[in-house]
Amino acid sequence: MGSENAKWYVLHTYSGYENQVEMNLKMAFEKNNKADRLYEIVIPMEEVMEERNGKQRLVKRKMFPCYVFVKMEYDNDSMWHFITNTRGVTGFVGPQGHPLPLNDEEVRHMHLEKVVAKTDYNPGDMVKIINGPLEDFVGRIESIDAESQKCRVSVSMFGRETPVDLELYQIEPIGEEN
Repeated sequence: MGSENAKWYVLHTYSGYENQVEMNLKMAFEKNNKADRLYEIVIPMEEVMEERNGKQRLVKRKMFPCYVFVKMEYDNDSMWHFITNTRGVTGFVGPQGHPLPLNDEEVRHMHLEKVVAKTDYNPGDMVKIINGPLEDFVGRIESIDAESQKCRVSVSMFGRETPVDLELYQIEPIGEEN
């Protein structure tokens, strides 16, 4: 089986056990001689604005508490047993708790895999943020790293220019239309 057989599955966990489940799953795959079938484990995080003591700051928060996303080659019921018996896992998300892989659209929507964005932006270009905690903010590109698909955008927040690091898929150009 090659990596083309690997699919994304969603596991439900006990509250607060997401990181523990990630470690336990890696150990379970090793112990069951199936480490070559485990490709990636993701606990999606997002940055959100939070106010504490009158100060605004960006903090990371789990996008889907109690869920862990696993890219693996799922092959049989013995695999179901060792995964669902992993400490912290309450089961697969799917009909009657049976594994149902995510489709391509769901994988893209949840940003589980990198989406290659266009990189014909230039420093100084005006862009609109279309995804994340600063959605609908407008800013000017300061720098671009095409290889890592990231950019730094200067956004006006709270009366001052603030640099924000973003993924290229989070922005779209504004201004003159082609």
